[in-house]
Amino acid sequence: MNIRKVKEFFIEKLIFICGLASIFFVVLIFLFLLREGAAVFNSVSPAGFLSGRSWYPISEPPQLGILPLILGSLMVTVGAAVISIPVGVACAVYIAEIAPPSVKEALKSGIELLAAIPSVVIGFIGMVTLVPWVKSVFRLPTGLTALSGSIMLAFMAMPTIVSVAEDALYSVPKSYKEGALALGATHWQVIHRVILPAAASGILAAVMLGIGRVIGETMAVMMITGNSAVIPNSILQPVRTLTATIAAEMGEAVVGSEHYFALFAVGIVLFVISFAVNVTADLFLHKRTS
Repeated sequence: MNIRKVKEFFIEKLIFICGLASIFFVVLIFLFLLREGAAVFNSVSPAGFLSGRSWYPISEPPQLGILPLILGSLMVTVGAAVISIPVGVACAVYIAEIAPPSVKEALKSGIELLAAIPSVVIGFIGMVTLVPWVKSVFRLPTGLTALSGSIMLAFMAMPTIVSVAEDALYSVPKSYKEGALALGATHWQVIHRVILPAAASGILAAVMLGIGRVIGETMAVMMITGNSAVIPNSILQPVRTLTATIAAEMGEAVVGSEHYFALFAVGIVLFVISFAVNVTADLFLHKRTS
């Protein structure tokens, strides 16, 4: 018995240390970004950096406004959310409540496999299939647009949304469903008026995690959105996202230059956005389990 208590004590402490280490590493990452990125504010104000309409970091003098990049990321993210949220939630409802057991297991395995596809592969598939289709259907000069990026990012976000939402639906107590059916409700009424409201916080957490996946994506959007750092007027225009900017320009930036520091400042903005999305999702998950 004493040996068991000793083992449990060490395991608990190990888990506690791992949890502290994860927090410590996140803080270190933020401090590193802050140390490198804060230097850019010696030449441009934070308001000018966030609201500037021109991103020409190697011009003379450099123009370091990331508003086009923020709007490009926002447009692609919103477009992906509009596509992935209803489709992902509908798939989760089908898997959790409608599909027979054999189909359910096959679909869950397939969704997990989709989540394992590298983003560069998805970006390549989008370049050779989706981009020409968008160009042909909408009669555009190029198919490298925000719409193409939104569709591919929605495809990447759906496995996360479906998996987490399906778990939330499955965790609803069976007594809720049995009680509603005993009162004369149909299967669809039970899903719509009982199960979905009961799992609402978990579904919302799934949506937030899916959006977080979209915001942090790099390779796919860099390959199929056109990489045009201008303020978009339509989803059918090329855009450039925050993540694509860092990936495309970091290798060319001179260490210690304003361009170099500006890219780290872009990383700070991305870190804050991703952190806010994940914290929001975590709050909803705790609300569901409390």
